[in-house]
Amino acid sequence: MGSKKVLGRGLGAFFPDHEEEENESNAKQDSKNYVETKKQVNVVRRIPVKNIRSNPRQPRTHFDKERLRELADSIGRHGLIQPITVRHLGNERYELISGERRLRATKMADMKKIPAYIRKVEDEDLLAYALIENIQREELNPIEVAQGYERLMEECEYTQEEVAEKVGKNRSTVTNMIRLLKLPDFIQAALKEQKISMGHARALLTIDDPEIQKKVLEKTIENNYSVRKLEKEVRRLTKKSKKEKPADSEEKRKQAQYRDIADRLRNKLSTKVNIKSKKKGGEIRIEYYSDDELNRLLDLFDSID
Repeated sequence: MGSKKVLGRGLGAFFPDHEEEENESNAKQDSKNYVETKKQVNVVRRIPVKNIRSNPRQPRTHFDKERLRELADSIGRHGLIQPITVRHLGNERYELISGERRLRATKMADMKKIPAYIRKVEDEDLLAYALIENIQREELNPIEVAQGYERLMEECEYTQEEVAEKVGKNRSTVTNMIRLLKLPDFIQAALKEQKISMGHARALLTIDDPEIQKKVLEKTIENNYSVRKLEKEVRRLTKKSKKEKPADSEEKRKQAQYRDIADRLRNKLSTKVNIKSKKKGGEIRIEYYSDDELNRLLDLFDSID
């Protein structure tokens, strides 16, 4: 048997116990030397890029073109250091689990083969594996993470507790991330583009009026507000709203009172609350974002004497 070929600098440090493909002198025999499907698991091999299809449940949606080109240039010079992760579909075909950015950069570098770690993954776990690895590598922005959590709940029918367990986070963290999807598109875009942080987004989430949210967001970016500074600004706006002179008409006075009550309920329940008046009485609408959130609210109501 000939000597083993090194698949990029540092690869052995990542997968010291996994098999590697035979040296370049046997490269022409690759297509004839595929092992049986049952053996195409927990091994690292250099496989043709053209034989890999993208992950249909890829949680990552944003790819910086400049950084992608930089990675492609690096791969062209030094090779790919860390393999992508795929699953074997049979007939020499593979499906990407994680590593979309590395796969795209390899194609840009016009490399014909790529080192890949092959593992067994069922369809229902494909999104979970991709999401978990991307989160561990910190490659997803907060909105992509939130969308991934929501997809795990919708497509895999996970509860928030199960999502938290899968990704190694607290349930409250998962809940807070999912709430980001309630933000207007312009705030989500600012978060994706790293113009604001998660802390800024959470502070903006407490403002109900989208127009005010937009003005405060622009002010935050323009003046480079810290999270603490933004929170102070939000409290100032809230305080100012409460101190405004009473409206002349009785209806406006009632509406101001309803807004104040809704604010108090929102702070108590940690979720969005709306009060709508009618000719006789009215209604209080309490929003929840999952069955777990509903159970949390029910527990809170049960604790009230």
